[in-house]
Amino acid sequence: MTQQTQSARPQHSGLAEGGAVFAGVLMLVNGILHIFQGISAIAVDDVYARINAYVYKINLTGWGWILLAAGVIVVATGAGVLMGAAWARVVGIVITSLGLILQFLFLPYSPIWSLILIAIDFFIIWALATWHPEGRMPGTTV
Repeated sequence: MTQQTQSARPQHSGLAEGGAVFAGVLMLVNGILHIFQGISAIAVDDVYARINAYVYKINLTGWGWILLAAGVIVVATGAGVLMGAAWARVVGIVITSLGLILQFLFLPYSPIWSLILIAIDFFIIWALATWHPEGRMPGTTV
């Protein structure tokens, strides 16, 4: 009887499950960093490099508001991931993907920092995409 109970239990990948918790923490930190990045772009335009000719050029104050809003959403979603909310995994993947794109567009203003945040976003997306909290793989029915 104990054998059947153990085999009926869902098998969780320790790396993916631990990665998802780490992704939630990274989302909180990443969101707070986005908020600080946005505040500094709003408050002081001289913090970031001046770009003369850039296809996706937006006023630094505009970038600041975009990053501030994204940061607030990422923090809320990261808290949802840590609490195990079902919506947070999908929203986390979507909002982190958008954050990755934002950092790519922000590359000329702060290249090294943007590359670091892109790498963090990539890990968050991987961790949330490979973690299956229900213990089943996508596309399977129970």
